Amino acid sequence: MRITVLGATGAAGSRIVTEALDRGHDVTAVTRDPARFGALHPAARHRTGNALDPDSVAELSAGQDLLISATRPAPGQEAQLADAARALLAGLSRAGVRLLLLGGAGSLRLPGSDLILAEGPDFPPALLPIALACNDQLAVCRAAGPAVDWAYLSPPAVFEPGVRTGTYRLGTDELLVDADGNSGVSMEDFAIAVLDEAEHPKHHRTRFTIGR
Repeated sequence: MRITVLGATGAAGSRIVTEALDRGHDVTAVTRDPARFGALHPAARHRTGNALDPDSVAELSAGQDLLISATRPAPGQEAQLADAARALLAGLSRAGVRLLLLGGAGSLRLPGSDLILAEGPDFPPALLPIALACNDQLAVCRAAGPAVDWAYLSPPAVFEPGVRTGTYRLGTDELLVDADGNSGVSMEDFAIAVLDEAEHPKHHRTRFTIGR
C-alpha cells in the first residue's frame, strides 16, 4: 500500500511509520518543519505538509491508498484539531483517498455509565482542553458527508510507549478496560491496530477504539 502519515515525528506517528515499513508498505512521512527531517524514519519518503491546509492534504494524498493523521497541536492551540479535520476531509475528497484519523479517548463512554471519560470524576483537569478538542474533531467527522471514507480511532485512557505484544481488543464507543478496571495499550500495539485497519478496513465513517 501507499500510505501517507501526517505527524510522523510524533510518538504515535513515528511508531506507525515503523510498523508500516516493517510490513513492506510504501510510506510517505510528513512533518510541518523540514528541519525535523532527521527525526523521520530513513526508509520513508520525507515530505513537508500542513494538515490545516486542504491543498496540502490533497497534494500529499494524490496517488496514495490511505492517509493516516497522527497530528497533535501545541498546548493552547487545541482548537486546531477540528480545523484540521475539516481540512483533511476537504483535501481527501478531491483525491478520493481514505482517512484514518487518530483521535482522543475523552468521548468514549465509561463502562456502566452514561458519562463519557472526559466527564468522569477522575479525569485530569489539565487534559480537558485536548479532550474536548478531540471531541470536536470527532463531531466534524460525524457531520461530514459521504465524500470521504474515514475511520476515527480513539486510544484507551493510558496510551504510552511500551512493549509490542502483538495483541489488542477492538471496541466501538465504550472505553475498554481489563479485569482490574484499567484502560491502556502501548503505542507499539496501537500502531499494530492502525496498520491492521489500514490493510483490512473494518470501520467506515465511524469511530472505534482498542484496549489490551
